[in-house]
Amino acid sequence: MGKAKKTPKFAVMKKIVTHRALKQHKQEVLNPNKKDLSKLKLPRNVPQVSSALYFKHNTALGPPYRVLVDTNFINFSIQNKLDLETGMMNCLYAKCTPCITDCVMAELEKLGQKYRVALRIAKDPRFERLPCTHKGTYADDCLVDRVTQHKCYIVATCDRDLKRRIRKIPGVPIMYITQHKYSIERLPEATIGGGMIKSLCYGPFHSIVPSNFLLLFNVIVYFVIVHFVQLQESNAKVFNCASLQFARKIC
Repeated sequence: MGKAKKTPKFAVMKKIVTHRALKQHKQEVLNPNKKDLSKLKLPRNVPQVSSALYFKHNTALGPPYRVLVDTNFINFSIQNKLDLETGMMNCLYAKCTPCITDCVMAELEKLGQKYRVALRIAKDPRFERLPCTHKGTYADDCLVDRVTQHKCYIVATCDRDLKRRIRKIPGVPIMYITQHKYSIERLPEATIGGGMIKSLCYGPFHSIVPSNFLLLFNVIVYFVIVHFVQLQESNAKVFNCASLQFARKIC
């Protein structure tokens, strides 16, 4: 085999020194005091976290719940023949106040005659009307901004894109419609201590928890109570025997 040809030294130098390197060197020579912005250390942009969030638990959430309602949530509720306030109370087992923003109301008015029933429901005096101070009438941005600033709301929506945006905000539950009833997502983040078991067994997650688990839980509670009663009865018998023996000794 013959030897491979070696490239001359000037060719290697030509590969290393590029046109960009020469241009940069020329700029450094002409402007030595100019600072390179790419080399400067930029400050970290850390988002502000709400003081209501204790680790992952949102302490600002609690009954009576305030539920921000989206446009499509009202429409799907009409299609599934669900009353908003009654359905929310059946889902959360607590008093709920549906909240309608000006943007949601404006969207319903723009949709026209087809959504006149939804508009009539949104004007119900039981619902709380929230004024909007920003420009435009896009409801999704309005709800996301409001929930980011104030963590005391539950967002009721069936829109996938809006759900995806709200899931990025910590400590904000999402209400949606499934199997002709309301269901809740991410509410355990607002439950601290023993309230978690209570919410799992008797709260809004009764549809998620399987019936076998609830049956097993009830059986365990029953046996614990029976065992406790038997212990009390046996202790009472021992006490009665001891008192009888003591009385005989005295006599």
